[in-house]
Amino acid sequence: MKLNQTLLRFLGWNTQGDLGPWTFYTDRRKGLVFFPRSPPNKPPSFLQRKQRNRFKMAAAAWRILTPEKRDAWSRAAAAAHLRITHHNFFVYWFLTKDDAAVRTVEHQTGYTLIT
Repeated sequence: MKLNQTLLRFLGWNTQGDLGPWTFYTDRRKGLVFFPRSPPNKPPSFLQRKQRNRFKMAAAAWRILTPEKRDAWSRAAAAAHLRITHHNFFVYWFLTKDDAAVRTVEHQTGYTLIT
């Protein structure tokens, strides 16, 4: 089912994800789509748990960065006109260890991101 979000935003309600027995998301045309929540019927697999833990480690690594380092990632991503956010760029680097991509952005922008 699809709803117009104008009234909901006017009321200060902008939701995504699960809320009670419903799951909400915004489609490409900015309409709110919702449907009955379908919880998993079996526990996560080993590979799912492993991938979730990798993302948790990336989030923890981001949190322990100094504000100056976070700012450098932000400024470098903006200066390089990346199509992803600075946080997503950091997570990409953390998960792939693609130092070459980060070094390229460092070279283009003059910011030091990794040591």
